[in-house]
Amino acid sequence: MCKATDLVWFKSSYSDGNDGESCVEVATTPAAVHIRDSKVSDGPRLALAPQAWADFVSYAAQA
Repeated sequence: MCKATDLVWFKSSYSDGNDGESCVEVATTPAAVHIRDSKVSDGPRLALAPQAWADFVSYAAQA
């Protein structure tokens, strides 16, 4: 697993919200897409296989 300091985080283009604070950040590696809440950058994060992330984004875009 990558160390948090090795990851380059950016705001997801799929992140949006009415209050301006609903931000999801992602960092990609060849083996995983890491996801975190931008308001809690040192908090928990989720790591998904790239295909799982692609499947999620595809599903969420239909909603």
